[in-house]
Order: sequence, then structure tokens, then C-alpha cells
Amino acid sequence: MVNNMKVLHTEWSDGWGGQEIRIINEMIAVREQGVEVFLACRDHSIIKEKAIENNIKVFVLPFRGNVDFKTMFALVKIVKDNNIDFINTHSGKDTWVGGIAAKVSGAKFIRTRHLSNRIRSSRLNFINEIADYVFTTGESVRADMIKYNRVSPNKIISIPTGIDDTIFDPSKYDRGFFRKKYNISDDEIAIGIVAVIRRFKRHDLFVEAAGKLISNNNKLKFYIAGDGPIKDDIVELVKDKGLKDNIIFLGHVSNPAELLSALDIFTLTSDSKEGVPQSVMQALLMNKKVVATDVGSTKDLFYNDNFRLIHPNKVDEIVNAINSLLTEKINLNRDYVVDNFSKKVMVEKTLKIYKELRR
Repeated sequence: MVNNMKVLHTEWSDGWGGQEIRIINEMIAVREQGVEVFLACRDHSIIKEKAIENNIKVFVLPFRGNVDFKTMFALVKIVKDNNIDFINTHSGKDTWVGGIAAKVSGAKFIRTRHLSNRIRSSRLNFINEIADYVFTTGESVRADMIKYNRVSPNKIISIPTGIDDTIFDPSKYDRGFFRKKYNISDDEIAIGIVAVIRRFKRHDLFVEAAGKLISNNNKLKFYIAGDGPIKDDIVELVKDKGLKDNIIFLGHVSNPAELLSALDIFTLTSDSKEGVPQSVMQALLMNKKVVATDVGSTKDLFYNDNFRLIHPNKVDEIVNAINSLLTEKINLNRDYVVDNFSKKVMVEKTLKIYKELRR
């Protein structure tokens, strides 16, 4: 347990996806170990509501841009009024404001980088350099920030999002019950994707691959779980391809472990921006066959051929990989994910850095 340690997280984003879920789950996890946590975010953000639901104290601030003095001085006041030890920033805009506020107030500045797309290397983009520590969600992101953003190797660590392996445990779910819930018959093969419907997740490739696969196998059924800014576009694409009876939209699924228990094959079709994808970790923990694109730090999860790792933007590779998994066995290795990517591992690494920075 860690006592008398206070962390203020900042988040500019209004959305709700892997990044925001990671923030909330990390806050809850370290709070269980005695760390007091706070969140500063915008008023109409989903993360605000999720924090309140989990009894996390929230400060509502505008976060209007990289240079927002009103928000910066409000953060300084929050630090001083609450004796905050660390400001942990997450998105670009709140990193500039929160990072400067940390330096002004005397709090330690931790920057978490969630996405894998490369940060501009200009000398004027110095905010990551001045962080007391940088957390990344994958090794490729860490390597990029050292090489292109001048972050010292001694001040940066990859801490992938930790998944609760006690929740994502296939022994706890009645597969037959959940297949009935999702209307999957005994002779059907269920293939799914769980992701916010954003352009870089490439749901269009998932739909295109589904069309090709169904043309040769009418026992296949496809599921899209999640919501997002381009959902209407994907719905229209499914209609245009005549696949509305074959591809089922589930919307936001509050307990993905239930859906995963019902699926036969899980896919990730992203073309960029992934850290270590939470959905792939979850699927592997549920002992699912997985097809995932080699983007960001997805490769960190690849061990002893435990899933099919394919090139991005290649529909035929998606099709071929899924076809191979319909008949071939795969070296499922749940223990590898538990030992390296569980919530327990994430918390241990995070608390270790907190303690080092307080010395």
C-alpha cells in the first residue's frame, strides 16, 4: 500500500475509447493501493461522468488549447490547495497546460503517451522533454520518443494498459449462454471486432473482408461492437454491400468479456495509432483466436505464434488469416499475457516510478 500520495490526471478529450478507459482503470487500480486520485477534464466529456460514477473527485476546466493560461493557473491552484504530488497528463493540449502547471507549482510532471503515431520532432515541441517521467503504452512508442522527441531513456518506460485477468477469465463465462444471448447458433462461426468506430480502426476493411469470406462460407457471422464518429458511414457500407443480415452492430458493449466468450475469432484491423491494444489483450486472455494488424505496439503481445499478426491495409491478409484459423490450431498462451500485461503488472510498474520520483 502507498499512503499520502496524490495524483492529478488531466484529459482534454471528450470521447470514450481505449485511452479514456485506461485512465479511469489506472486511477481506480492505484487508488486500491492507497494513492489519492483526482481528474481535471472538460465539462461535457464522457470521462467526467465515468470518474464521478467511480467516486473520483473531478475538476472541470476549459482546456481550450496548448496556451490556456486560465486552465494553467487553475491547475496550479488545485495542486497547491490539495497538496498534489504528480500531474499526469494524457492528450496533447492538456499535456502543454498540465506540464507547465506542474513546473510552476512544483508538482512532478508525468506524461502518458497513448497513441503510436509519431510526435512532431521540432525543437519547439519540447513539452515531452521537460517531463519528469514519460509513460508509453508500448515499446515502439517508447523507442520513437527517445529517437525523435529527445526524451532521455532513463526517464521513459513502457507501461501497457493492464487488463484485469480475473474479469477476462474464460472459466467464468458460460459460452453457450452468451452465444444464445447474441443469437449465435451451434453451427455458426462468430467473428468480431470490439473498437471505437474511428477511421484508423478501419472497420471498412473488416466489412470488406467479411463480404469475401461470406461468399465462400455461409456459416460465418460477423459482429461489430462499439460506437463512434463514423458509425453511420460503416452502417451504410454494410447496407451497400448487402451484408446487413451477416454483420451485426451491437453498439457499446459494457462487458466485452461476455461477447468474447461467445466469439470464435477476434480481429483488429487498425492502420495506425495503437499502443498495445486493450481489445487484443482481452481477447487473448479469453483464449480467443486473434487476427491483428502489426501497427503501434501490437507486436509486444506476439509470443510463440499466439495469434496471427498481419500487415495493415491488406484485406486479403485478413481474409487468409481468418480462413487459416477456421481449421488450424494456434498456440494460445494466456499465461504470457497475465505475466506481462495484467492490471497487477501495470500497477506495480506505475507505483515504482511514483516512489522513485518522490525520493
